[in-house]
Amino acid sequence: MFLVVNNKQIAIDGDGYLIDTQQWTPEIATAIAAQENIQISDAHWEIIYLLQDFYREFEISPAMRALVKYTEKKLGAHKGKSIYLLQLFPPSPAKLASKIAGLPRPANCL
Repeated sequence: MFLVVNNKQIAIDGDGYLIDTQQWTPEIATAIAAQENIQISDAHWEIIYLLQDFYREFEISPAMRALVKYTEKKLGAHKGKSIYLLQLFPPSPAKLASKIAGLPRPANCL
């Protein structure tokens, strides 16, 4: 499967995750988000870049509980809540935000 961005074919798996995470760009993130009916705002970018930091630090995509805890630690209690993340990336913030951030699917998310 492929996602076409700027006239380039980007390989994705059957669930829409990038095959090669090194290909990620903000334009690709915007295209993936559009497929998921999400218009990326500054609040979305904040979480997307936070996820990429998490991945660089721990070499895994976070499940929901780890994402909430990491968000709270880095961005404060207001944003480190499940409800906040659900408003940005419904219905599954860990999976959807990881996909948009160009990261692998979180291992323990169905």
